[in-house]
Amino acid sequence: MSTTRLTINGRVHEVRAEPDTPLLWLLRGELQMTGTKFGCGMALCGACTVHVDGQPTRGCVTPLEAVGARPVTTIEGLAGPVAEAVRAAWLEHDVSQCGWCQSGQIMTTVALLAANPRQTDADIDAALAGNLCRCGTYPRIRAAVHAAAKRLAAA
Repeated sequence: MSTTRLTINGRVHEVRAEPDTPLLWLLRGELQMTGTKFGCGMALCGACTVHVDGQPTRGCVTPLEAVGARPVTTIEGLAGPVAEAVRAAWLEHDVSQCGWCQSGQIMTTVALLAANPRQTDADIDAALAGNLCRCGTYPRIRAAVHAAAKRLAAA
């Protein structure tokens, strides 16, 4: 076991863990950041999506050694105008049903809109294809992404 230094949500954490420990296990178990969810454990559902250096990353299959010194942002630390626009649109469009997938959906959407707020339905569908919603709220998710983009354009 080795000591790993990670910056998560702007705060430095020193943890003792094996280098191949999945980031998700550290976040949920050691650091009690339970907003990031465990779904499939194989990077197929997107529930574990966090940002590593601003990019959506599946925490369930990302070993600590792959993170290195790059900053990690979880749903608990997500902030800024894009995040606020997405959260407001999610509420406005009543996206959440069971809520299990929502942190991953939001993390992916924030990265998508931060890169380019002008997204077509096809762009949204492609970007969020790896984020599964068992409740089937995809039409509301797409509407919320468009609403968040409009909020950002109006700001």
